[in-house]
Amino acid sequence: MIPENYNAGLNTEKEVYQISRFTFDYEDKMLVRENSKKRLTNTEAHLLKMFYENKNQILPRELALNTIWGDSNYFLARSMDVYISKLRKYLSADDNISIINVRKKGYKMDIK
Repeated sequence: MIPENYNAGLNTEKEVYQISRFTFDYEDKMLVRENSKKRLTNTEAHLLKMFYENKNQILPRELALNTIWGDSNYFLARSMDVYISKLRKYLSADDNISIINVRKKGYKMDIK
């Protein structure tokens, strides 16, 4: 007999984050603000989750590259810059959020 609270390792709780005026559903890869919805790619969603988990702190560039891409070479770094530009564009509707470059260290998502 299987105990009632046994979930076979399945996580039944959704990962939903409040990022200022946005709601970010990590599992559904959805970024929502009022009546606006934006479906994110897997990479965008993973990067945004990392920023959120390190909000108002420096997210080391090498850590993000190695976690998401498994390497930190120059070409992957340039690719990450493109994804960060896209996230900045998506979040630009809220003046309380900014993603800034921290020279020679990484990035920082500031949330007021």
